[in-house]
Amino acid sequence: MSDQMYIKDTDQVYDAIVVGSGLSGGWAAKEFCERGLKTLMIERGRVIEHRKDYIGEGVPPWEMPMRGKVDNILLEQRYRIQKQCYAFNDATKHFFGNDRDLPYTTKDDTTFSWIRANQLGGKSLLWHRQSYRLSDHDFAANSLDGHGNDWPVRYADLEKWYGHVERHAGISGAKEGLEQLPDSEFLPPFEMSKPELDIKAAIEKAFPDRKMIMGRMAHLTQPTQLHIDQGRVQCQARNECQKGCSFGAYFSTQSSTLPAAAATGNLHIAPNSVVHSLIYDEQSKRVKGVRIIDNDTLAEREYYGKVVFLCASTLGSTQIMLNSKSKAFPDGIANSSGVLGHYLMDHNYNAGASGDVPGYEDEYYQGRRPGGIIIPNFQFEPKRGKKNYLRGYALSGGAYREGWQQNATNKGFGAEFKQQVTQAGKWRFGLHAQGEMLPRFENTVKLHSTLKDKWGIPQLEINCRWSDNELDMMKDAADTADETLKIAGVENVHSYVTQGPPGLAIHELGTARMGHDPKDSVLNKFNQTHDINNLFVTDGASFSSSAVQNPSLTFMALTARAVDYAVSEMQQGRI
Repeated sequence: MSDQMYIKDTDQVYDAIVVGSGLSGGWAAKEFCERGLKTLMIERGRVIEHRKDYIGEGVPPWEMPMRGKVDNILLEQRYRIQKQCYAFNDATKHFFGNDRDLPYTTKDDTTFSWIRANQLGGKSLLWHRQSYRLSDHDFAANSLDGHGNDWPVRYADLEKWYGHVERHAGISGAKEGLEQLPDSEFLPPFEMSKPELDIKAAIEKAFPDRKMIMGRMAHLTQPTQLHIDQGRVQCQARNECQKGCSFGAYFSTQSSTLPAAAATGNLHIAPNSVVHSLIYDEQSKRVKGVRIIDNDTLAEREYYGKVVFLCASTLGSTQIMLNSKSKAFPDGIANSSGVLGHYLMDHNYNAGASGDVPGYEDEYYQGRRPGGIIIPNFQFEPKRGKKNYLRGYALSGGAYREGWQQNATNKGFGAEFKQQVTQAGKWRFGLHAQGEMLPRFENTVKLHSTLKDKWGIPQLEINCRWSDNELDMMKDAADTADETLKIAGVENVHSYVTQGPPGLAIHELGTARMGHDPKDSVLNKFNQTHDINNLFVTDGASFSSSAVQNPSLTFMALTARAVDYAVSEMQQGRI
């Protein structure tokens, strides 16, 4: 990456401005640049260079000051929220936001854990790489049961774009022909272990509608020439992805879309630029650019462009829109519908079960597979659902052998105990729920009336809670996981339902949803705001429902499709 690519002050009017540099922002920049448009990517955080800045990569725990743990004082002072993320540790903490600089409030007795990754590449450096297409059942769910508005797109609208991003990113998996989970264009899947294969056979024999498949992941199991040309090579199965991967073996902005955009010569990046608001021109009824606050100096700057794509994360994009007020839009830009900030969703991971797998003492595995198995949602249409709640859930998990760590709580001493520590423990197997959350008007974000952050931007006030539907769903998921494991021969099964708050799935969705009708939605079928034709939102804010699947692949497909549409409209003079 050339230093000339990074800019601070400029009077240039760019063809396109992309706010955010995560999965969606990276794709928007790549697609615009490859179509010949001069593009400015605006990132609120610091620059992270591929390979150079992965300071925790390859560092073993015994070479870390506290063996991978983070100092308690630091945790409380900077990472009180962020430490709740599964990927947070001493080798990754520099990729998480500092809670002191990123305040927000929650309403009354609600809780929401907002995980932040404000740097070039955003959460593309931290994501779990699970990559699944949505199906027509997902796009039609709102209209079938009346909860939420109808998505203005169907699978046929996105199928081509799923393939487009999959070929570039590299998605491992196996073709299964499942109605509820369309196949991707796959690289070879990771392998299941012997216990997993036997458990799969037992589950599918007892429950023909519950297919256990290998998880689909954005990892290069067998890179194509396209991936090699990006400077990426095969996954080494280290499962240390969130530390950064110099192999480029998992898909991230740094490893894939950013180099592709940079190679065109059309990309500039404005790092350390916190977007305050969008600049709206009342006469032309267009967005002229963005107003930013320098992350370090707090100086104000403006950048100008012909079209603006908001890819700043679900809550980040909506915060910018809510803070962009004008005479035409006193309640936030492009908010004539009044639904901006409403219908916030996440996935519910609060149930599951696990137990011991007898036997297989002579079986082990090589490497650390960076993902597990999944049983896709088998309640994917209303006639297959339960009577006491709507929609459904997937069950993910896998088999593994216990390591030496379990001996921390076992009694023992002397040579025999030392020998025991060197041996692999018993096999375990678990299933963990990923449930759909209904879109509900009352789950909202809005600007706080008085509190602001250090950049002078009003803080978000989040009011979000699980409904009885999600709570009942988790009870059923725990029972189902328990039943499934026992029938598969797993012993000492323990099921659970926990009370984790929304946000911790890190799948925030909604708040600027797509829809047919400008009266009840913010975006049209191309992620273009109904109110302003040169303003687009292509991250999770655009979702009309959460479905069950991890959403990132759909962010990417929607973004690539929206850029294609925007460029076509620009060429025809309509933007």
